[in-house]
Formats: sequence, structure tokens, C-alpha cells
Amino acid sequence: MKRKLMCLLLFVTMISSMFVGCTGNNVETSGETPGEDSGGLDNPVELTISLTAVSTDTHAKAMAEFKKYVEEKSNGNITVDLYTDATLFTQEEELVGVVAGDIDMTLTSASWLTTNSPWISMFTAGYIFNSYEHMTSVLNGEIGQEVFAKVAEEQGLIPLGAWYLGARQISLSQDKAIKTPADLAGINLRMPNSDAWMFLGRALGANPTPISFSELYLSLQTGVVDGQDNPLPTVESAKFYEVQNSITLTDHLIDSVWPAINPNTWNSLSDEQKQIVLEGIEVGREYCDTTNLQREAELVALFKEQGVVIYEADKTAFANHVLDQYLNNPISDTWDMEIYEQIQKLANN
Repeated sequence: MKRKLMCLLLFVTMISSMFVGCTGNNVETSGETPGEDSGGLDNPVELTISLTAVSTDTHAKAMAEFKKYVEEKSNGNITVDLYTDATLFTQEEELVGVVAGDIDMTLTSASWLTTNSPWISMFTAGYIFNSYEHMTSVLNGEIGQEVFAKVAEEQGLIPLGAWYLGARQISLSQDKAIKTPADLAGINLRMPNSDAWMFLGRALGANPTPISFSELYLSLQTGVVDGQDNPLPTVESAKFYEVQNSITLTDHLIDSVWPAINPNTWNSLSDEQKQIVLEGIEVGREYCDTTNLQREAELVALFKEQGVVIYEADKTAFANHVLDQYLNNPISDTWDMEIYEQIQKLANN
């Protein structure tokens, strides 16, 4: 862990230096980096974090673990004001708020970064990762450092890592095993209403139907759609299992969320404060990843107890089909194919 934190510290220090002397990103324009003369905890720091996640979400609780750690480790030198439930900003406003310096940190994801960095759509593609281990080795390793460096340069905020949100699965109102994409032919599968999500639904082999999440339970109950895709914790919390008879474990999207910080804020920290922040990010990641992995494992048994039949998909067949759909569509024209090939090589490790 210590070696990993040192590598990350060198990475974010290098990235933040790109913003020194720049304008338009709320970054100091003098020759000195704020805080560089203070190697300890002399200057108190207050970090404001805005999340749209509800306080009971695992990733919100993980950020609370971050808050607890940095405040205790710094003996109160670093204080964290954590706002959840979109009390400060909406999801659309949070990134703007971090870049502008109105808030210091937030949790974002690849899907919210594609407007200014279209190549990031690669990380929203089905089966770009084949497992949790694959995802975290990529995004919390050397490739992730390269990706986050490019994001920092283009977006004006610094991602500090990747936390696991969960793997999306397919659940149906009928008892039907979905072994290959061909089994989804003619299935009206609810998807979130965006071009990227609708493309994923088609790539999976289904007939994607856009329906608001708030309307989904009733739509499943009345047969407006045949099924939906979500991580197992969402299936449980939204009680979709009450109106679903089967779940096929496809793992078609290994989702993550990225804690990100304003570069001006980062530059204002002393080296010791930066170290504590990075340690806190790792504490949050371990909580988030462990909790979500445990919940997913437990929920399979819970759903079986509720009478839901659990099937395993042919994930190789799905991955080959879905990635082929992306690679043979203009949606992938902006992808960095060198990074893509590196990611695919790690899938076999």
C-alpha cells in the first residue's frame, strides 16, 4: 500500500504541476506552488465535498470513511465538509463546481466526462472490463495514471483513483436463461434514456426501451418492458426481484466511480497533507470495493431464497459480440486504441 501511495503521490504532483501558471482553471499563476514551503500540517485545510449520492449509498459511506480518516490522521488539521443527497449541486453541476473551485472534491465517473473528453466513452462500453480485478488493476494501475493524467489536462480536475460500484446484470420478468446475445432477441430491455445506454442495450442483443428509473418497477410489473439491467444491490434496494423471475449474471458493465479534486486545492496542500488525502482515498476505496463485492455475493443467495432463478451467461460470447458492436461503430472512433489494447492484454493476466 505504501508503494502504491507513493506512486500515486508522484502522479498527482506531476499532473497538478501542469496547471501552475495556467489561467481559466482557478490555478495560481505565480512561480510557486501554494503550500510547497510547508512540509507539515502548519496551515489548516477545509475540504468541501459534494455528492449527489444518498448518504446510505456505499460510495457515499466510503467518502464518509475518507472524511473520518483524514480528520483523525491530521489531528483536525484537515477538516472535511461532506454534503450528500445533492444538497449543494446536481449531478450535472458538480463537475463544473469542482473545476471552478466552488467545491473541492466530488465523485464522478466516465459517463460524465465524455462531453469534454469523447475518448472516455471507451470506459462506458460493455465488457471493456471482464471482472472487478481487471477494472481495478487498470484504473488503479499505470493505465489509470495515464487516463487520469489525460483527463486532468483536458478537464481541469484530478481523478485520484477508482472505486467499485458494481457489475450490471440482466433480470427478466420471465424465467429465461440468457446464455448468449441471441437469447435477448425480441426482449424489451429497459435502459436509461441516453444514446450511450441505448447503444449498449442494442449491443447486448436486446430491444432497448428508455424508461425513467422512477417508473421502472411499475413498467416491469405491468409488462411494459420484459426486463432491466442494474447491479444486484440496486435490484434489491428497488425491490425489482418482487416482479422478476430470473436474473442472468452477465457482468456486462463493471462500473466505477472516481474521486476527483480541484488542482488549485491540491496545489495548496503541503506534502504531508497530500499524503494523508491519498491515504484517505485508499481507505475509502477499500471500504467501497469490499462492501460492494460482499453485497453482490450475499444477494445471489438472497434472491434464490426469494424464488428468483439465477443463471450464468456465456460471458465470452457476450464480450466478443458486444465489443465487436462497439469497434465496428463510429462510437469508437475517438478511442485511444493503444490504451484499449493495453486494457485487453491485462484482461488475460
